[in-house]
Parts: sequence; structure tokens; C-alpha cells
Amino acid sequence: MPIARPIRPTALSALLLAGALSLTACGGGGTARDAKTAQGGAAGGGAAGYPRTVENCGEKVRIAAAPRRAVSLNQGTTEIMLSLGLQDRMAGTATWTDPLMKGLAKANAEVPRIAENNPSFEKVLDTEPDFVASSFLSTLGKGGVATREQFEKLGVPTYISPADCTKNDKTVGTDGARSTPLAMETVYEEVRDLAGVFGVEERGEKVVAGLEARMAKATEGLDAARTKKVSLLYWFANSDSPYMGGCCGAPGIITNAVGAKNVFDDTHDEWPQINWETVADRDPDFLVIGDLTRKSQTAETAAKKIEFLETNPVTKEMDAVKHQRYVLLSGQAMNPTIRTVEGVEKVAAALRTYVPAK
Repeated sequence: MPIARPIRPTALSALLLAGALSLTACGGGGTARDAKTAQGGAAGGGAAGYPRTVENCGEKVRIAAAPRRAVSLNQGTTEIMLSLGLQDRMAGTATWTDPLMKGLAKANAEVPRIAENNPSFEKVLDTEPDFVASSFLSTLGKGGVATREQFEKLGVPTYISPADCTKNDKTVGTDGARSTPLAMETVYEEVRDLAGVFGVEERGEKVVAGLEARMAKATEGLDAARTKKVSLLYWFANSDSPYMGGCCGAPGIITNAVGAKNVFDDTHDEWPQINWETVADRDPDFLVIGDLTRKSQTAETAAKKIEFLETNPVTKEMDAVKHQRYVLLSGQAMNPTIRTVEGVEKVAAALRTYVPAK
């Protein structure tokens, strides 16, 4: 992480004014799922409903006033904020891995993109933020943009997606593991949390209701007797040592919603790296593959993945490859975000047209 240069006077003034936006760590271990917004009165007044506190990833985050210059460090939190109509309260976004979610282009155009990947701490401070949100612990941890404590010292509250805090292994730099399957309720919780931070709770409920309706429509009428016989494999990235979806992250949400079986539901790792011989041995009915636009791993795009599958001696004989039973998803849909609903919709659509051989 680069060392931040002295802050410009304007930025320093803004950060000092934001000094009341303090973030206080909880002692001991609050549960990672705790992200309920609690409102409280304050001596000295302020806007109605403020200050308020959000319990997030084991910390109590105090919000003195509705943010006016928020920065989102990951596409997942960015798309939630834009869905909530908060573009006029955002000072910047960063770390883009996929094309923008449909319907958000106009709102997104109003917000500066400060970096395609992780920005420096200095770059974030240059936006004069009064709130910083991230989808991942690693983004606001050592080796990431900066730690939560570094922002805390400047009076800037931070928030991390609760889905990333429910992992058993929260070691920065790892994908972690889960003992309990993730559910869409945790994603809805994040939407409500961010809506509460900005004081737009009604918008949050509208977004959640829309997601719930899409989930219900996507899975309505699926024949459980058929879908339970269908096996799926989720390939996120990397052809050399591929990352496959384990039982209990976003792939688990999708699989459980459509009533199918994940061929790697025997591993609780979020994205275990599995050799191709083992993949071929599991021989799934469908390959759900990430169609990514980033360039940090091998075989990022769906086209590159399919090319590999159809030419590699180990994989080209797989039944799903022979019959080209592929479902293409964005990276955002394969992570626990509001885009996971897209994953449910696309996998469900594929299963409706497939009749298992036995």
C-alpha cells in the first residue's frame, strides 16, 4: 500500500469536519452476520434519525449524518448504491470486474471512476470521502486499499458487505470457507444496511422487494423431480489451477434456488482450486462459467474458457462439453451480490429446457 502524501487543505478540512463520523471497534467477537441498522438520538441534534450506528463485521460504525461524498471500492457495493439512487451522494467508485448492471448506466455516468482496480489510499482521500464501502474484507485490510483503522483515524466510517464477514476463515488474501450456506437474505441485509446509512430505507425495501420478486419468478414451476437430478459445476477463473464453486457461497444460493446439485458441494471452501482430472471425473450436466472482463487470471472470458474446455484432452470428453451445455454468468453474479439473482434466472432458464437422461 502506498504511503499517503500530506492531505490537501480542502481534503483535510473536509475530513476534520467529518471527525464526528467515528468508527469504534467492538471488543471481542460480534457475529459477522450482524449488520442491523440501529438509530439513536444524540445530544446536540443533527438531521432526523442521526447519528445512527450500524453493526458491521464485528464493529460498531457510527454515522453522524447521511453521507454526501461516499466512495465504493468494489462493484458489488457500487451497484447497490446506484440501485438505491445515491449517485448524487457518491464521490467515486473503483474495482470494476464486469459490465455494469442493466439500468444503471445513466446513474453511473454521474459518478467519477477513480480506478479500474484497487485505488491507492491517497487516491481515495483525494475524493474527500465521508463514507467508504467495500464488498470484501481484503479491500479494507492489510495489503488492500487501506485498513478500516486508517480511515477511522481520519473520521471516515467504513462498511464491508456482510456476506464476506460470515466466512469461517477471514484471513486476508484467501477466499475463505463457510460452515453455513449463504442465503440471499444476507444480500438483502446489505441493501437494507446501506439504505439505512443514507436514510433512504423505503428505497431499500423497494430494491429488496424487486429482487425477491425476480427470485420467485425465476424458480416458479421448476420441476423438483427433474432439477434434483441435474448436476452443476461453477468455474470462476483460471485454466491452470481453476477456481471452482464450493457448496456454500453464491453458487450455493443459485443451486439451492433451482433445486439442483453442485458437484463440489462436498467442499466448504468458497472457491477451491481443483485439478481438471477431478473435474472430469465429476462430469457435471452443466458448466456454469464466469464471463469476466478483468485480466488478472488465465481464461477470464467465457470464450477463452470454452476454447480451453473443448481443446484440453482431459475436459473435451466431458458430457457437458460435448453437448455445449454452458451457462454464462458475470463475475458479479457468481459472488454474493444483487447480481446473484441473474445467476438464478439464467441457470433456471437452462434447466427448464433440459431433460435428464435418467
